Amino acid sequence: MSGPNQSTTAEADFYLPDFCASRAAFIIVIIIALLALILSLAHDQPAWGFWLDFGRTGLFLLWIGLASAGLLCWSRRQLARMPQLRASIIALAIPVLVTALVCEAAIRIGEPAGLGTGILNLFPRSRGSFMFRSMAIAFVVTALALRYFYVTHEWRRNVQMEARWRIDALQARIRPHFLFNSMNTIASLTRSNPERAEEAVEDLADLFRASLSETRQQISLKEELEVARIYQRIEQLRLGDRLRVDWLVSELPMRTQVPSLLIQPLLENAIYHGIESLPEGGTVRIQGRVLDGLIELSIQNPVAAAAARSRSGNKIALDNVRQRLQLAFGARANLELRQGADQFEVILRFPAVGGTA
Repeated sequence: MSGPNQSTTAEADFYLPDFCASRAAFIIVIIIALLALILSLAHDQPAWGFWLDFGRTGLFLLWIGLASAGLLCWSRRQLARMPQLRASIIALAIPVLVTALVCEAAIRIGEPAGLGTGILNLFPRSRGSFMFRSMAIAFVVTALALRYFYVTHEWRRNVQMEARWRIDALQARIRPHFLFNSMNTIASLTRSNPERAEEAVEDLADLFRASLSETRQQISLKEELEVARIYQRIEQLRLGDRLRVDWLVSELPMRTQVPSLLIQPLLENAIYHGIESLPEGGTVRIQGRVLDGLIELSIQNPVAAAAARSRSGNKIALDNVRQRLQLAFGARANLELRQGADQFEVILRFPAVGGTA
């Protein structure tokens, strides 16, 4: 028995576009106008005859195009659940049958009114020839359109699959590093403070259970921030009062979907390359805001003068985060670095996707 999620997945994987969308209707009207123009230009006739033919052909095709789009919109959910070959045959048959019905209607309207002859010649005179030519054109145009939709869908799906594989590969590189660092922290506490080591183990278990599942490509921003906070607590056990983190993220849309382990590696770099190199420690400042539909998240940390001159150790993590941002959001996302004499700042920008609360 298929549930709502399976139905939604089937529709998303179906190559036929959503003809219910206003954009699809607009494109259909444009294509009809261009096709009517081409068909009218193909006839050798005077100027006034061209405009009459263009209007008649455009109106005829408009009825066929919009009626076919309406039926495909209505039947798309059912077609998506069928085998692809059967769904394609039905999708091909719908415009052809609609063409036959519109042709029959045009003939039945034109015959009694006598508008198929004379100067106007608005309606066809030969039933068989007119219907055959119209249905043949509808068949060829629909077949080409379905082929285009299928090839475009397969190309887009391959691009998405390749991006998903690359994200998984990048994720696989960063997870062991994160786990090893956390386990080293726990190992250092097992003898000096067993109770804190036990708390760290529980935090680490919660962290992996919450967000590092292989079945989830993305998590909410709220969960991602919680992952970073858990990592902060683990590092706090090791560094004590030397580590301070200011979280200024209350204005962010927490339902936004982001790749997992997006912020934690940046917090880890801030601690490892910044706080640890300072005998007195310091404060990591994590601040977020929404600007022009983009989330801007800043991670800022103090650095010692020597550390500021040699920060090559964190390039792998930064490149990893940058690549996963681009794979998830494309050109709409970016990662910016700002380095001063005693400060280092990483700024993430990405669109709010998946919710605003």
